[in-house]
Amino acid sequence: MQYKGSEKSSQTLTSRCGWVTRGDVLYEKYHDEEWGVPVHDDRVMFEFLVLESAQAGLSWRTVLRKRENYRRLFAQFDPVSVAKFSSQDVDRILTDEGIIRNRAKVEAAVNNAKRFLEIQNSHGTFCRYIWSFVDGKIIEGKRKILSDIPTTSREAEGLAKDLKKRGFRFLGATICYAHMQATGLVNDHTQDCFRHV
Repeated sequence: MQYKGSEKSSQTLTSRCGWVTRGDVLYEKYHDEEWGVPVHDDRVMFEFLVLESAQAGLSWRTVLRKRENYRRLFAQFDPVSVAKFSSQDVDRILTDEGIIRNRAKVEAAVNNAKRFLEIQNSHGTFCRYIWSFVDGKIIEGKRKILSDIPTTSREAEGLAKDLKKRGFRFLGATICYAHMQATGLVNDHTQDCFRHV
């Protein structure tokens, strides 16, 4: 996935959101090309759900560094395949040091894949379902500085409540808000960031 302005060298772009660690190429690339780009692809949406739930209690940078290992172990984030994972698959995944080896989080990913497919079944696509929480339009945060960015919102709380009712795990309101930021349902790039516009 590429942001339309990402052809510019990330080295020349100095006006980024304050949470981006300067000189961390992986983090800069993620911010410049992915964070806040509207997602309308169910597989990408599922990828972010798995990664966001894995991140609970940890830094996003930790998860980002392990992302390729998650791709390898979680069938390239194909929800149909992940939903079929057995307890033996979970055990196998937990032996790999390339991911966050937390049984509850790995089991949640398998459970959430099943729930994800149920939503696809009832709504046509998961994206159609999740975008309905923002009425199909990007919420423009208009944040001046980093401290203006909230950790949750009314929409994220509504999404978390509905996901919980549907049986999802490790996706509370704070994680749902982070997910909405990452997948572009909310534009929380600060106004001094080149990605804000």
